[in-house]
Amino acid sequence: MISLILSESALELVPTELKHHPSVVTHAKKLGKYSSEILLDNSWHFAAMKGIKNEMKRGRPDLVHFSILEATTIPLYLENKIKLYVHTIDDKVISFGENVHLPKSYHRFAGVIEKLYQEKQIVTNNDVLLEIKDQSFSELIDEINPTKVIGFSTKGISSSYEKIAAEISDNSCLVIGGFQKGHFSDSIEDKITNLYSVGDESFEGHVVVSRILYEYEKTIFM
Repeated sequence: MISLILSESALELVPTELKHHPSVVTHAKKLGKYSSEILLDNSWHFAAMKGIKNEMKRGRPDLVHFSILEATTIPLYLENKIKLYVHTIDDKVISFGENVHLPKSYHRFAGVIEKLYQEKQIVTNNDVLLEIKDQSFSELIDEINPTKVIGFSTKGISSSYEKIAAEISDNSCLVIGGFQKGHFSDSIEDKITNLYSVGDESFEGHVVVSRILYEYEKTIFM
């Protein structure tokens, strides 16, 4: 089984320093929740987020949603040949139970993740579907203990999806950014053993997820 980590994902609850901002308060009221219980979302909280630390890596839960859907609706996932983790910008890790499928509707997805942040686990019939815990990227890599860690970045060695897929072996770990713009932090890059670029342009994470997993599927299913 291989692992996929969406790293430094732009998925977090509204931080304490922003929860009293008018745009956040108004949005929370519309949802019938407290400001501290909703996801930070640049679509709604643009004014509040302006100038915050790591602004370009935050407040895009929709992009994380896209990547999760790409990874969990394919044969590789349905046949339990891949384990998905979401590592967030604030050093939390969401892990998925076997064959768990999140809602395709973004609004329902957001509701599930907000519930997960509150309850720490989503459980059905004694099965843990989703779990979130405080964990750094480095700690997650140590827990997975993969044979190689393959990352995707425009800073990496130029290659192709086909060539990279041919290098993936059982117990490899793929790392793809879960943010909209920028590069991996040094602490992330230090854990990556093979860093590749798949084009001169910067592609959104869900595009990279879909293409590399399809090429890997071809090596084991076709």
